[in-house]
Amino acid sequence: MTENIEEIKRRKQEWEKKVLKPALDRFFMKQSPNKYYSPADIEGFNYLKDVGLPGGYPFTAGTYPVVPYVPAQRGGLPKGSGLVRAAVYSGYGTAEDTRDYYKMLQQNGQRGGPNLAFDLPTQCGYDSDNPYVRGDVGKTGVAVDTLRDFEVIYEPFTGELELDKIASNFTINAPANMVLAMYFALAEKRGLALDKLRGTPQNDILKEYIARGTYIFPPRPAMRMVRDSIVFLTKYCASMNINQLGGYHIRGAGATREQDLAYSMANMVAYVEEGLKAGLDVDDFTQKFTVNAFGGSMEFFKEIAFQRAARRLWARTLKERFGAKKERSMLLRQAGLYANMGNENCTTQRPLNNLVRSTVGGIASALSGGMPLLYPPYDEPLGLGWSLEASQLAQDGFRILQYESKLTEVMDPLAGSYYVESLTSEIEDAARLELDKITEMGGAVACVENGYMQRAIAKSAYERQKRIESGEDLIVGVNCFVGEGELEVLPTRLVPHPYDPVKRENAEERQIKNLSKIKQSRDNTIVSRLLGELKTKAKDENENLFPHLIECAKAYVTLQEMCDVLREVFGEYQPIGLW
Repeated sequence: MTENIEEIKRRKQEWEKKVLKPALDRFFMKQSPNKYYSPADIEGFNYLKDVGLPGGYPFTAGTYPVVPYVPAQRGGLPKGSGLVRAAVYSGYGTAEDTRDYYKMLQQNGQRGGPNLAFDLPTQCGYDSDNPYVRGDVGKTGVAVDTLRDFEVIYEPFTGELELDKIASNFTINAPANMVLAMYFALAEKRGLALDKLRGTPQNDILKEYIARGTYIFPPRPAMRMVRDSIVFLTKYCASMNINQLGGYHIRGAGATREQDLAYSMANMVAYVEEGLKAGLDVDDFTQKFTVNAFGGSMEFFKEIAFQRAARRLWARTLKERFGAKKERSMLLRQAGLYANMGNENCTTQRPLNNLVRSTVGGIASALSGGMPLLYPPYDEPLGLGWSLEASQLAQDGFRILQYESKLTEVMDPLAGSYYVESLTSEIEDAARLELDKITEMGGAVACVENGYMQRAIAKSAYERQKRIESGEDLIVGVNCFVGEGELEVLPTRLVPHPYDPVKRENAEERQIKNLSKIKQSRDNTIVSRLLGELKTKAKDENENLFPHLIECAKAYVTLQEMCDVLREVFGEYQPIGLW
């Protein structure tokens, strides 16, 4: 910056006294509700060092030099030429129900692979016939007990949509290796090489302890499972991503913006360290680390700055802390959703207002380096899955922002803004300070074990709720503008919901019957032998369990049978008290 900073500071003080104060006095205000930023707020700013060019270190201006995406068919994610993407997050009921849902998407022109949502029993490593999970089977996603369920789900994916021609996403964490083992077993049954498969498991177990709760094993054995996946996928599945960070769960649990970034980075650092401890070079595997999304809010400029800060902090961490040499290793590879409104900010009251909120988020996403995605659709808080009406409006919103508003014509259009650059540095500095504190305490795993991050998030969630209840934080239609003169505008349902409510209601009974048939028809002698071998191998810390899990999957060993053996060896996690 070539401006005379001291002169700017002097002039601002003079302005505050001679211009601002009389204006405040006129309106009986003690302080201004508006802020003003100048070069004095980004003193020492260096464009090449702090921003750079899109697709170049430190990636503040953008992860990639171009954003090639165009809107997809209904039910699909935006895509670019040459990219292989999974479809929209989906799945419910039994494998047959989800299979039929994908058939419907294909009839509507969707060509992406499954992006599987699993029910809570599957996420927590329980089979559908376990009395403990009665009432939850097939509710929040599809129930998967054995390889048989994958065989059914993937029935529509053959020929031009064969497994090696599509990408599949698996939003699951604690039993991620078991689920991947089933997918790999399916591929091998079809005669496909593992190194040709594309896909992304979420595989972000640490955020489950601090935010979401679908954990199974204690943190350190769980990190051994992460290490196994890093090593196996790096060696045998070159086209598969290793993980997909879910910072949005951390923010959704109540974390502040800075905590979201710091804790997400701390978790990623812990995963990097697992790969290094296994003997891998940092540039060999971090290129396959990805991010689903960070959290979001309705604070437009702050969320844009957050994304810029996240890219820069990750790049600097990989380069300065871990000595990464390849710029691709330093990329914060996100799925396409950048700045966003945050799912937890959707309201059940006057739900059509969520369309306005997601539009604000879509604009912020475009201005922060992503696509102008209107996410989530307005009926997000009303139940599992989105109506076709809500999905249509979200898709049209994307199209309007891209084609009519032309928001993606310029990369990082707010670069150089005194306010945005100041915010970017402020958020990065605050997150780095908290990240350093976690490092000093022993890293993310130690901070899960001692409850530091859980308690910090709980405290932030409590403080936010207090602000909402006191009216300090205003939410339209919830704690303000709720008088008798306000209208409750309700959407019109034109077509049936894509998730059949009858099928979802009776999914548990059908899934249990399917599982019973598998247990009767498989070779249980082989199952017993494989489970015994799994127990022996699990006791050896240096044994990579992945190859054996694939053998278990081929023999139709159930998810819970594998998890129960590991529960016996590893133990089960007991949550830390928050207060």
